Amino acid sequence: MTLTTNIAEPIFAGPPEPDLTPAEVIARAHAIAATLVDRQAETEQRTFYAEDTHEAFRDAGFYRILVPRRFGGYDFGIDTFMRVVQILTRACPSTGWMYCLGAAHAHVVGTLFEERVQEEAFAGGEFIAPATVMPSGDAVRTEGGWLLTGTWSYCSGIPYASHFVGHTLVSRAEGEPPEPMMFIVDSSQWTRLDDWGGQLGLKGSGSHSIVMENAFVADYQTIATHMSQVNVTEGTPGRRLHANPEYGGGPLSFMVLEDAVLAVGMAQGALDAYGDLMRSRTTMFPPIVGRAENEDFQFWYGEATGMIATAEAAFHQSIQTWRELCEQGPEAFTVEQELRIAVICREVVRLCWDAVQKYLFPTAGSSAVRQGQRIERVWRDLSMQHSHAGISIFLTTIAKRELTKLEFGVVDEH
Repeated sequence: MTLTTNIAEPIFAGPPEPDLTPAEVIARAHAIAATLVDRQAETEQRTFYAEDTHEAFRDAGFYRILVPRRFGGYDFGIDTFMRVVQILTRACPSTGWMYCLGAAHAHVVGTLFEERVQEEAFAGGEFIAPATVMPSGDAVRTEGGWLLTGTWSYCSGIPYASHFVGHTLVSRAEGEPPEPMMFIVDSSQWTRLDDWGGQLGLKGSGSHSIVMENAFVADYQTIATHMSQVNVTEGTPGRRLHANPEYGGGPLSFMVLEDAVLAVGMAQGALDAYGDLMRSRTTMFPPIVGRAENEDFQFWYGEATGMIATAEAAFHQSIQTWRELCEQGPEAFTVEQELRIAVICREVVRLCWDAVQKYLFPTAGSSAVRQGQRIERVWRDLSMQHSHAGISIFLTTIAKRELTKLEFGVVDEH
């Protein structure tokens, strides 16, 4: 049975452009993306996208796409957000990654946290909040909340962030084992470290670590679980607060959809670069003809095109499934449904990676894969993505195993 809602009236001023449409936002993403390709090296050297890019995103309304309308956001939902991410990532993987993993968590906050937290977090209308799933730091109980001290790594999007969503381990009662606790803090509570850029890829993704020392987190700013363990079938604070049922959607499946869209965008960028080579370069062995005229290059380009297009189609169908589950009501969005979306996302990532590493990268030619060349950069970035725990651990092993156990009614004894 679908839970009843108590939709609250807007309490903040509306968004800057009340009549802005999703189509206009997507058109703005295309326009901005056209400026990002030539700035990829600069972005990697800085380790995050430029201030003027950040301002362009602000002016375009990108940081309000997932913010509920009653708090000054556009509330355009997951489809518009993911299309913007795909467009930006196709042009510059680092920029797309940093934007996605900073802005996406407006959905987490708008879905899972209580009204008081949302009023505080969304007070400015814009919202950027990296989120990490690895429990880190130490939490000491104090009156009304917790004092957090420690380092949280891989905080993609932190250079321009307004908030951070993280996890730590706490014992709720004396003698009980520690369990994950999710929390949200604002930017006054941490210091960003200058520790990003030395990795294999995604050097410009702004994935720095942060340090907190005795940062106070009130009890109402915490949730006693891990983000991946949230079950939304009984409803969520966001579903009750907002007119958009997407604030009742599963945060786990939302998270893995982020992995998928980033892979699709990166692979499309590699295909764009390969297409430029098809038009501008010749074969290496006789008969010397333009690559677009050569049967081998035609096959390699066509094979990669089919794989990436299939990945994109599967991804957007998963978005549609996700939205339909939200519309059906809380009871429809089961853990099994979330895991089914997750295993599809795994295949999306696999197809994108195989298209690049099997067909595009090896046949582009040595000069095209020198450091700083576009195909070389995408290969590094996709390789780096495969080290992300969401792909290398959760999608590759946990999601498949847990889905199978649910299908056959297998219950863990431990």
